[in-house]
Amino acid sequence: MQTSTADLWDTIAGEAGRESDLWTGALRPAEGQEREPVFSLLGEKRYALGIETIYEGYLLHYGSPRLFAPEDGDTALLLGDYLYAHGLVRIEESGTVDAVNDLAELIALCAYLRAEQIAGDGAVWAATACSLGRRVLDPGRSSLRLDNDPSPLEAIARATVGDARVDAALAVHRTRLR
Repeated sequence: MQTSTADLWDTIAGEAGRESDLWTGALRPAEGQEREPVFSLLGEKRYALGIETIYEGYLLHYGSPRLFAPEDGDTALLLGDYLYAHGLVRIEESGTVDAVNDLAELIALCAYLRAEQIAGDGAVWAATACSLGRRVLDPGRSSLRLDNDPSPLEAIARATVGDARVDAALAVHRTRLR
């Protein structure tokens, strides 16, 4: 599914709102929304909606979300989980099982990194976004899991889309985390 950037945000917000009044209540007013794509800019356009949906879920769990401002942590956790699942469905609709697997691995690995307070989630996001479904991420993910070394994943991203684009995405990502 190809979408414009504006449609992307409207789709994420609109579908969440149709799913639950709780999500509608958590939606920021339009003027308070920060509709800035981060990691989808590194990947194929067909994956943009899924990537940004999952990233918004990640920000609900670990950072400052762009579209939503839930009143409490329980709502943030539930909405984040909903967006994870909905984003995976979006990827499945426009991609392959390998792409869905890459994002499921991203979610699991980033949860592990956050729980263990290990740096490297930005590298996981960047490498996954630009290499979705290409079966090139396992060695880098293993390096991060076993050696706490995100550099192989960051190297994949830089080799795929260039230093400037990776630097820009990582800079925005750092500002969104708590």
